[in-house]
Amino acid sequence: MHPLYTFTGVFFLTSVFFLAPVHAQSTYLKVGEAKVKKSVIGMTPPQVDALNTANAKLVAKTIQTDLEFVDFFKLIPESGFPKSKIANATDINSADWTKAGADYVSFGQFKADGPARVTLEFHLVAVGGNQEVFAKRYSAESKELKILAHAVANDIVFNITGTKGIFLTRLAFQCDKSGKKEIYTSNFDGSDVRQVTHLRSLAMAPAWSPDGTKLAFSVYNRHSDNVKNIDLYELNFKTGALKPLSNRKGINSGAAYSPAGDKIAYTMSYTGNPEIHLLDLESKETTQLTHSVGFDVDPTFSPDGTKIAFVSSRPGKPMLYIMDIKTPTDVKRLTYAGQYNATPSFEPDGKKIAFAGWLDKHFDIFTITPDGGKIDRLTKDEGNNEDPSYSPDGNFLTFSSNRSGGKNIYLMSSDGGNVKRLTFGLGNCVAPKWSPFL
Repeated sequence: MHPLYTFTGVFFLTSVFFLAPVHAQSTYLKVGEAKVKKSVIGMTPPQVDALNTANAKLVAKTIQTDLEFVDFFKLIPESGFPKSKIANATDINSADWTKAGADYVSFGQFKADGPARVTLEFHLVAVGGNQEVFAKRYSAESKELKILAHAVANDIVFNITGTKGIFLTRLAFQCDKSGKKEIYTSNFDGSDVRQVTHLRSLAMAPAWSPDGTKLAFSVYNRHSDNVKNIDLYELNFKTGALKPLSNRKGINSGAAYSPAGDKIAYTMSYTGNPEIHLLDLESKETTQLTHSVGFDVDPTFSPDGTKIAFVSSRPGKPMLYIMDIKTPTDVKRLTYAGQYNATPSFEPDGKKIAFAGWLDKHFDIFTITPDGGKIDRLTKDEGNNEDPSYSPDGNFLTFSSNRSGGKNIYLMSSDGGNVKRLTFGLGNCVAPKWSPFL
């Protein structure tokens, strides 16, 4: 382990949850529809003994907070519940719950499972016919109550919308709280912030591996010739190992993993000009992909791994381009507006690319189709907005903004609405990257 690195990264679930039979509906509410008409859920308190009441309340509150955070759901307050208690699906009076406005009702049982474990049996039922959407048993250590709750919320999202939930995903970003620029991680909502590097230098541009077990980032280092250099490193969260990936003279930065996780695209300048290169993580061989008179930076892979979007100054000012990996000479310019485009990020389904563009004397977040045919503006009149990164379900974007004064990390829906600030008290924070599903 690097002497200046402390492992406090992401969590990994190892046999925490045990499944019971699942009864899923054949028809899902599409996420787009959920944004227009929220699914209304009556989440009744699980049966619980007196010793575990506080833990059960924490789990229920966390599930509720998760569901309300994504803005697809509405939770009926307990004061609006029908008075009858629910121990099984047959106890649900559809007429009463329909009158209360519920589309779904949940119930369950929460109990201790030994001195340091808990078990939650959770049921979600569709009102009208009392059809069980899913039933599942969750078991976790007592210290992992919030992780258990996030898993339940994920299953609720999946079984109603057919889309995976984001509640166990993480963000990585750069902050200067310590006086130096270090890499931090947090939960999807900005909670559970952890400083993952202590390099006392400039650590920047984090990028997640496709399985979420590694993080690539760049660091200013002083080489043996006493010359400062930007080197590329990879941090393994499972082992705590920190190893160099590329340290050739000049820039080694802007890493992006391929969807298969076997290659990294990044910028190197050892030839004298910043160009996009492809590093094979097994053979350690590199292939130069771009050959231009300008600088080529900020590569990002398409979800199918066949293309790379990047930024190039070859037209005289930085604009967005896209190229085919197998034939990197097949390059197409995508953007023509504004003075400066930067940090492209593919939507998980590949239909859009988000990027930051300088227009009207500040940076804003835009999206463009990979053929360059349609461009949309997502932010306006709220300071500088940069570094967009899609959530793995494609429903959200995280980005950095100075709209509140200093630079902080924010989140918004993929259509530009429902904006939330995520970082507080960490100094200036930039370059967020959303993890894959963990």
